Parts: sequence; C-alpha cells; structure tokens
Amino acid sequence: MTALCMFSCTAVDEGITNVPHPDLSSNNAYYQGNRSPLQPMHFIKLPVGSVQPEGWVREYLVRQRDGLTGHLNQISRFLEKENNAWLSASGEGDHGWEEVPYWLKGYISIAYILNDPAMIKESELWIEGSLSSQRPDGYFGPWIEKRGNPDLWGNMIMMWCLQTYYEHSNDKRVIDLMTNYFKWQLEFPEERFLTDYWDDCRAGDNLHSVYWLYNITGEPWLLTLAAKIHRCTADWKQDSNLPNWHVVNISQGFREPATYWVLSKDPKDLAATYNNFWLIRRTFGQVPGGMYGSDENCRLGYVDPRQGTETCAFVEQMASDELLLRYTGDPFWADNCEDVAFNSYPASFMADFKSLRYFTSPNMAISNEKNHSPGIQNRGAMLLMNGFSHRCCQHNHTQGWPYYAEHLWMATPDNGLAALLFSASSVKAKVGDGTEVTLTEETNYPFDEQITIRVNMSKETDFPLYIRIPAWCKNASIKINNGSTWIARNDETNGSYARIKRNWKDGDVVTIDFPMNLYVRQWVTNQNSVSVNYGPLTFSLKIKEQHIRKELSKTPSPNSPWEVKVDPADWPAWELEPGSPWNYALICDMAKPENSFTVVKKEWPKNNFPYTPEDVPIEIKAKGKIIPEWVVDQYDLTAVLPPYPVKTTAPAEDITLIPMGAARLRISSFPPAD
Repeated sequence: MTALCMFSCTAVDEGITNVPHPDLSSNNAYYQGNRSPLQPMHFIKLPVGSVQPEGWVREYLVRQRDGLTGHLNQISRFLEKENNAWLSASGEGDHGWEEVPYWLKGYISIAYILNDPAMIKESELWIEGSLSSQRPDGYFGPWIEKRGNPDLWGNMIMMWCLQTYYEHSNDKRVIDLMTNYFKWQLEFPEERFLTDYWDDCRAGDNLHSVYWLYNITGEPWLLTLAAKIHRCTADWKQDSNLPNWHVVNISQGFREPATYWVLSKDPKDLAATYNNFWLIRRTFGQVPGGMYGSDENCRLGYVDPRQGTETCAFVEQMASDELLLRYTGDPFWADNCEDVAFNSYPASFMADFKSLRYFTSPNMAISNEKNHSPGIQNRGAMLLMNGFSHRCCQHNHTQGWPYYAEHLWMATPDNGLAALLFSASSVKAKVGDGTEVTLTEETNYPFDEQITIRVNMSKETDFPLYIRIPAWCKNASIKINNGSTWIARNDETNGSYARIKRNWKDGDVVTIDFPMNLYVRQWVTNQNSVSVNYGPLTFSLKIKEQHIRKELSKTPSPNSPWEVKVDPADWPAWELEPGSPWNYALICDMAKPENSFTVVKKEWPKNNFPYTPEDVPIEIKAKGKIIPEWVVDQYDLTAVLPPYPVKTTAPAEDITLIPMGAARLRISSFPPAD
C-alpha cells in the first residue's frame, strides 16, 4: 500500500538507503515474529519495559499513575475486590464484564514501564485471579450469557493483559491457560460462537491473541481456530457499508480483515481494512485530528466538526494503528497514530489526568454538564470533564499512552531496530550477532524538528537501523557522526523509511532533521472550512478557558457509580466555558500560508508537559474576523459551521493558534474569511 518515495542520497558511504518497509527475507533471532504460514511481521514488539519513554510521554505516564489510572481501583465500584467475578475461582460474582480488563490493560503496562512495585503487585493480583479461574473445560473468567450464548468480549481484553504479564514474567501458566481456552473456543458450536453484539464486532482482538499464542507454540490447530473466528466475526469486508456505526466498534473492528490477511494472504482482506478506514472518514470524517465525528453512533446529517468522538475510540484507533504498522509495515499507520495522539486525544483529559470527557470534538467552544441531545447523540452530561460519568472510557483510557510508549521502538526481522513513533526515550535490545545495544533518543518532537539518537554498546556490531520518514515531511535529512547529509524527498502522499546498515560502534550519533512547514487543509464537505498544520501538529484557536468546578456527588451517572469512601474533593468535575471570543473566520492565503501565519517558538515548559494553553512551546500568530451570527445554538453546542462563503464586515483582529491537543476548548475547522 506504500509507494517508494522520491529521494536523493548524498551519504552513500554511510550505508543509508530509502525503503518502503524492512527486509523480510529473514527471521529475527532474538524476538518472536510470525511463524509460517503467517505473513512475516514487519515490526516486532519488544517485551514491555524494553522501551523507556522520557520527556513528555513519560510525564503523561506519571500523570496517569498519579491520577485516574493509578487510583481507579480505589474509586470505581467496578474494581471493588469483594465479590468481584474477575477474582473468583468460579467466575461468579459482580462486575464480570469489560471494566476490569479495560483498566488493567494499560495499568499493567504502566506498572512495568515505570517499574512501580505497588502497581506491579496490584496488577498481578488481578492476573492471578484470571489464572486461577480456568474451568476443566478450558473456559476462564466470568461467564456472561446473553440469549443462551456466552459473551466473550471481556475475555478478549483480559488476554491482552495476560500477554503483557507473560512478556514480563515468562510465566508458562499464561501459555497453558490460553491453550486450553482456545481449545474450548475451537470445540464450541460455531452457530453459538461470537453471537453477541460486542464480541461479534470486536473479535479481531481475539484473532490477534490466537496469532500471539501460535507464534509461541506453533500448534497448527490454532490456525483452524483463526479461520473459525474470522467466519463468525461481523462482516468488515463490505464495499460501501459497515456492520454498524458505533464509534468504538469501528476504531478497533475495521482492522479485522487485515488481521485475517496475515493468515489468508488474500489482498482483498488487506484492502478491506484500508477501505473501512477511508469509508468512515469520507462519510463522517471531514475534520482534522485523524478521527471522525460520530458521537457514540454515526448519524446521517451529523457531520459537522462539532460532533464528537468517544475517548475510547481515540485509544482504540491508536492501538489499531500500532497493530497495523506491525502487520503491514505501512508508515501510513504511524502517521495516523501520531495525528490522533498529538491532536485529538490529549484534550479529552484535564491536565492532571483526574477527569475526562466522554466526547471531544474538533470544534467545541463550550463543554458543560448540560444535556446536548439531539445535537449530540447521547443524553446526559456527555461533555463534562468528570472521572465518574463515563463507564467505558473511565476504564478503557488507560491503554492510550503506555501502548504508544511501547511502540516508539520495535525490532525488525533482519535483527535490527526501528524508530517509529518519535519521542525522547531509550531502548535496550539485542541486535546483529546478539550484542545488546542501548539507543537513546533526545528530542521534543512533535514540538521540535530535531532528533538525536546516541548509540551505546560493548563492541562494534553490524545491524540495520530504520528511521520512519513521516509523510508530512518533504525534506528529511540524516547525518551520522556529523558526516555527509542524506536527504529524503517524499512525494505528496507517502512516507517511507531510511535504512542505515553499517558497523555501529559505541558513541555513534545519528542526527535527524524533520523540517516542519506550514500547510492548510480544506474540508470541502464541511463548508470549505480550513485547518492549519505545522508538521504533524494541527492548530486551534486559543480560547480563554474558564474552569467551573462541579461537585462529584452531584454529577455521577447511574452507569458509573463511584465508591462511597472516595473524598469528592480529590476528584472534581469541571465545566469549561469560553472567556474570550471564539467565532472567528480565518484570514488565510491558501496558496502561500506563510503569508498569513507566523510561527512563534517558546521555551520548553519546566514541568515537561506541553499540552496546556499556558505551557505550549509553539504558537501561531494569525488574523481572523468575528462572525456575529455563529453562536452557541439551542442545544448549548458550538453551532454548525456557517454556510460558505462566509460574509462578515467585522474588522480583522489578531488571534493566536495553539496545538489542538492543548486546547480543551477549541476551534480547529475555521470558516475561511472572504
């Protein structure tokens, strides 16, 4: 799916070439890729803890640990240990569905990445509960029966938790449990298998776990089960339709055909996933930020950038992108993952990570506890920043940043390493002839253009190092030890990889430059609105945020009860009201955006957290004109975009744009001024 970029190379002596994907002609000797007959894995995930994030990504993990993620077991009724079905040897008890494994999925990764003893102990308590719950017939965990058939969705999530635990521990009990459970799945009557709405739509997660076990054990019957799972999964291979239009189902279910392609090798399966990705975005995704506006379920006629995306869908889209990058090697998926991670996802939380919003939209100038239905689909306080009103997202958010951190670096089939999602970090892994190498990445990307990678190793070793070239970057350059400069000139649609194959020695330094330029995207379906980009960052209007505290005891939803022992003072909810004008048309020279905007670089924040309006290290100065008739509408929402062309006699004003991810109130799709 990726075309080779146009490039010029002035550093041939350094062994740098431009490639569309890693060399697949061999198998990694140290990290388990795909066994035959599965398609080769383009990138191989390293064991949890091998990648150590630094900079702002690590700060996010620390804030998760100190905020909602790290304390959810104390404040969520679903995570109460007494009579919890996930801690029951018989699988009987309360709260036996998705909430526990949703939370544990990211919690356990953070525990191992940060090497936090208390979190590790808590994680492994829940793991032990699952390991001890297997029945004689092979089934494990709570039994949830719907219309006479089991709902297997919760177990699909828990298996991902078990895989993370196995990466850390090599505990053979995980292999035994999954082997016996998958034998139960294979023998279970097909007409009763994956018949519930949730497990039917999301069975691609189950399929991925089957491959994971097959790659360890090589048991051929697992591939028979894989084919059965695919047959029983919702049809994600329709040309112009989807099985349903639920935002989270789409963000994780769309990849199922590509997951099956790993076994089937049928190009139609792979093409179906790309078709799903673009189908939803053609229909409901004419907005910046890498996602689509569906609220909880997409509705015809509701395509304006004021429609929202569930926080669950952000993290599931990122996880899908990361998996598809591993399966296909296509850098497109890394580009999309960054788009969501940098621009859409951060603003769904308050900066202290103690409260989140169910829906976050590209255009939202107000975010309060009112009922906004039918302007958005769901009734209730769907736009309130609150840790207790959103049952699924309250628990599922945990995976977003730790999974992102784990995919910063991956191994390659040719015993190399790949820098894929850029951030300050270090990776320790075996390469080449088995020598252990530590690569340290120094950068403030995506707020900075420069990346430095330092090599530390005990002896000289030959291995390939792959550097992803983002699609947005048209003139990337690489130097090794201040030698000659290699330049990759991308075409207009595709990224690629720089492959550096050389005999590395301790102290080598790779310097990467990704020049960031201003560019403007126009969203024809949405009144020709425009969004402003600088490199991988989309920018939004800087709106003064007025934070209005709401008491926890007055805001919980019956769908997400809070623990009575919780002190409400520790977990406030917040309304966000605009304290400055937001209804601007943007003055923009589409052909030469540099004539309309000035990029201003600022100091890196001392708190290492660039995702607040006060601490952003980059701003764009622009001009806009007020549109008096564009106001908050009858649903207390940002009104839909005014019809194009916008006519306004208001004078031009100076306005400031900030990175979209830092703007919890924001206008990201602007009406263009006449």
